[in-house]
Amino acid sequence: MLGNALLLALRELRRNVMRSFLTMLGIIIGVGAVIILVTLGNGATQQVTEQIASLGSNLLMVTPGKRMGPGQSSAAPSFKLADAEAIARETSSLKTVAPVSSRGVTAIYANENWSTSVTGSTEEYFTVGNRHIKKGRMFTASDARLGTAVCVIGETVRAKLFDRQGPIGQHIRLNKLSCEVIGLLESKGQSTMGTDQDDLIIVPLRTFQRRIAGNEDVSMIQVSVKDGYSTERVKQEIGRLLRTRRHLSANEDDNFNVMDMKEIANMLSGTTRMMTGLLGAVAAVSLLVGGIGIMNIMLVSVTERTREIGTRLAIGALEREVLLQFLVEAVVLSSFGGIIGIVFALVASVGLTGIMKVPFVFNMPIVLIAFLFSAAVGVIFGYFPARKAARLDPIEALRYE
Repeated sequence: MLGNALLLALRELRRNVMRSFLTMLGIIIGVGAVIILVTLGNGATQQVTEQIASLGSNLLMVTPGKRMGPGQSSAAPSFKLADAEAIARETSSLKTVAPVSSRGVTAIYANENWSTSVTGSTEEYFTVGNRHIKKGRMFTASDARLGTAVCVIGETVRAKLFDRQGPIGQHIRLNKLSCEVIGLLESKGQSTMGTDQDDLIIVPLRTFQRRIAGNEDVSMIQVSVKDGYSTERVKQEIGRLLRTRRHLSANEDDNFNVMDMKEIANMLSGTTRMMTGLLGAVAAVSLLVGGIGIMNIMLVSVTERTREIGTRLAIGALEREVLLQFLVEAVVLSSFGGIIGIVFALVASVGLTGIMKVPFVFNMPIVLIAFLFSAAVGVIFGYFPARKAARLDPIEALRYE
């Protein structure tokens, strides 16, 4: 009986191909929208996680000033190199500590110039920040201690200043400082916040302080915690040490901030997951709209085929057989729409993830849920027209013109 109902449903759909396709369009759009939005959202979440992880494992960022909030000021004394050395010396479970200072400069080579950011730090910066050398070398502890005029550049700076020419061994000018390019960093691309991670120049901290900044301030201390150790406990140790070094009394608030990159990663990932869920829920509404379209067309179909239904009932067809016939038609419409929607969504997702430069994350559960939901829409919205057809009076149906 089910096989016969399926054949009748396919025959009816083939008889009205255009109307059937337009009816399925709502389901196609609904299923496609859900899968595309969830796929893009999952890709964005994965990208955020990977980019935060690329900054370094178990990374803490120590900055002067409090977290911004109502009635709060971020103004506070800058750190000094001695603060970073004290953290490295007196805090347990640390892998590396890197003091960092940055400033915008104009880099000049021959007839080319580029506005970029120069970062002064120690050789530990490359380890803490998970930065690797593509060509050349990083500066050594001796370079950092003596303040040698050398630098390591990012891929963007290389492209803007040197084009196809090799940068290693060349000299560039940073404001009034002339420094030798000794290394080229591997590319990292854009960060989660949309900034270019390759648009930077790294010089020894003492070189930066003496020749560029003109002071001994340190704007940030990056701390890498050993694997397997609690970053929360390290944060507390750093907090106690800095309060002592900055002479803060018990009733004074911290004038510094210790941020755990895991917290930022969890916050950003949670935000993207919530937005993905909301967008998926909004897209799912279009499936309901598609279901209403199916119900509307099925009601029209019942009206058009009243005499056919009356004839079937008159020659002995049972109500449940007529009910099954129209219900199968509705389910076939929604299921075909779901399948086409899935194919469309996967193709579109591959293209959109390439355009948006986020990973393509295939999510089989959401594909199955979208398909089952589309089939359920056919059952739910097809039941009322099917019941109406099954309950027709054969005599009245045969009289219908």
